Amino acid sequence: MEKRQTQIITALAILGLLVSIYMTIYKITANDKMCLGSGDCSIVNASRYASINGIPVALIGVIGYAAILGIHWLERRNAFFEENGSLIFFGISLIGFLFTLWLVYVEIALIKALCPFCITSQITMTLIFILSVIRVVRQP
Repeated sequence: MEKRQTQIITALAILGLLVSIYMTIYKITANDKMCLGSGDCSIVNASRYASINGIPVALIGVIGYAAILGIHWLERRNAFFEENGSLIFFGISLIGFLFTLWLVYVEIALIKALCPFCITSQITMTLIFILSVIRVVRQP
C-alpha cells in the first residue's frame, strides 16, 4: 500500500474518531453549548435516532473508527492482517458507509436537520470507504 494512502486513511480515521468522541460526549452530557453552527445538531442529538437500543450512534462511530485504525495499524505488524487486512478493512468500511447512508437519510428525510459534526463524520467515512475500494482493486 502506498505511503500517502496510508497517511490519508490514518488522518481520516483519526478525524472520524475525534468527531465521534466529541459527539458521544455531547450525547451523554446533552450540553447544547457543544452544538456549533446552525443548532441542528441539538435537533439531531435529541431525536429518537440518536441512539440504538440505548447506545449512542456516536459511540458506534467511535467503535467503528477505532476498529479501522486498529486494523490499519495491525496490517504492518501482524502476518494475518498483512495478508487479509485490505479485505477486513473493506468490510468494516462498507458497513460504516452503509450505516452512513442510513444516517444521511434519517437526517434529511426524517429529522429534517443537518448536524455539521455528523456531516463531517459522514464525509470522512465515505472517503475511507472509497479508499478501501481502491485498495482492494489494486491488490495483487
